[in-house]
Amino acid sequence: MTSLPQSPISTTIDYDADGTQHGHLVLPHSRDDAAYGAVMIPIAVIKNSDGPTALLSGGNHGDEYQGPLSLLKLANTLDPAEITGRVIIVPTMNQPAFAAAKRTSPIDDGNLNRMFPGRPNGTHTERIADYFTRTLLPMADAVLDIHDGGSTLEFIPMASSLALDDTAAEARGVAAAEAFRAPFVTKLVELDMLGMWDLVVAEAGLPFVTTELGGTGSTRPWIVEICDRGVRNILHHWGVLAGELTGPPSQRIVVSADDPYVIGGTDGLIEWLVELGDPIAVGQPIARVHEPRRLGVEPADYCATIDGILAMRHHPGLVKMGDAIAMQAYLD
Repeated sequence: MTSLPQSPISTTIDYDADGTQHGHLVLPHSRDDAAYGAVMIPIAVIKNSDGPTALLSGGNHGDEYQGPLSLLKLANTLDPAEITGRVIIVPTMNQPAFAAAKRTSPIDDGNLNRMFPGRPNGTHTERIADYFTRTLLPMADAVLDIHDGGSTLEFIPMASSLALDDTAAEARGVAAAEAFRAPFVTKLVELDMLGMWDLVVAEAGLPFVTTELGGTGSTRPWIVEICDRGVRNILHHWGVLAGELTGPPSQRIVVSADDPYVIGGTDGLIEWLVELGDPIAVGQPIARVHEPRRLGVEPADYCATIDGILAMRHHPGLVKMGDAIAMQAYLD
């Protein structure tokens, strides 16, 4: 079997040096305005002697801002004297998408979190995925990837672990997700798991935690506080950062694998009938979609299919057929 070529991405930092380093991952990008240009992805490495390595990332999708904000603050303030081991911080994994305020890359339309493990000789987004898979992941002992709902969704603030066949590994993930101390904790069910960073980390046998912390294409003070606290809590839990967990314990919720989403069947203007986080009951109308192009048309009601809470909702006022309008969850 032919081995993969070396990654075209280089770095300006030394992963093995003690202290704090701020630099970039350098991905060559020949374009109209710079024949020998490059995509510069910010990275920080904080290291102090031997110990575990935590890999922390945000901006996997470019319109999600809670992770980039908390991680750039952590990169600028974490003192090597506070830690034992190494923290690798990449606040904006998909830097081209982040710079364009888009979920996907403007270079190749790549959705980074559907392109793992990536290819070193693929598209720019595949090359970023490959560098994380073949260069950064082997250095790590545990991984945190921070997400929120981006510009089109809004979640209750939750941390999530993965459901795994290995019960011991699954238990380690559950404990780490609980240590983040978001208001809610779960095993999140995705509509599409193929090509996700989550699965690549799981296949490597490492503890993995992800989040969904609000959304709407912005940040909010109370969620920023949750995320700032959570990234330090996870470092406490993984033994990299000294100190105790802070914040109240999380409420566990269950996102069922059996149809947790309410999917839109019509285009139109959405009217929410319940608030995010509100209790819901089977058959209860939670949203109403109106036809704005033709008057005199009855709106379409969308109803809860479980007794639980509204855990996620579509954010923009206009929805299209096939959009996930809502995600439901059981209180555990």
